[in-house]
Amino acid sequence: MAETTLTESTVAEVMAELAALEDPRAREVNEKHGDDHGVNLGKLRALAKRLKTQQELARRLWATEDTAARLLAILICRPKAFERDELDAMLREARKPKVHDWLVNYVVKKNPHSEELRLTWSADPDPVVASAGWALTTERVAKKPEGLDLAGLLDVIEAKMKDAPDRLQWAMNHCLAQIGIEHAEHRVRAIDIGERLQVLKDYPTSPGCTSPFAPTWINEMVRRQHDM
Repeated sequence: MAETTLTESTVAEVMAELAALEDPRAREVNEKHGDDHGVNLGKLRALAKRLKTQQELARRLWATEDTAARLLAILICRPKAFERDELDAMLREARKPKVHDWLVNYVVKKNPHSEELRLTWSADPDPVVASAGWALTTERVAKKPEGLDLAGLLDVIEAKMKDAPDRLQWAMNHCLAQIGIEHAEHRVRAIDIGERLQVLKDYPTSPGCTSPFAPTWINEMVRRQHDM
């Protein structure tokens, strides 16, 4: 019981600290990207570094449903400690883009159930959930392509990416680019699909950054690999 009380008081302390870090300008920027919190991410990471890994505290912070608290929870959790069903439930609750992205990249990718979840989520009718499946597929395309049907993935992208909702479209486009970058035998087809679908062709890109338009992205990354 003493341990529970300690954790609960710590949650209250951490929530108070997050509230003190609230910055209206940071909130304004974050809300433009669909994230409802006003904590500077550098300060959030500094807080996480101070707290270190605390799995039970991470679970309690996640349960608050507060976006900044959930981001902090992701940074202080133990990724391999989550069960498959727990991660599935968390992903379905993670509707804010930053929480969704961090959960997939910082937790699910390091969890032993990631491949099972990849297959489950990729087939999910919810486009936000499906986008997580595609993000995990992109990771495999780059790091562990053995056993993946790359031609089959290109078939699905060719048929569905153009009309997919934004976040699912973005994830499929990333996978398309990754296939073209990493797998020379599929590069011509990947570029051709990108050229024909024109997805993200006009996406505003800052100076010095690579366009997310797949043909441009593929060609630039391949050029850099050759220059190394």
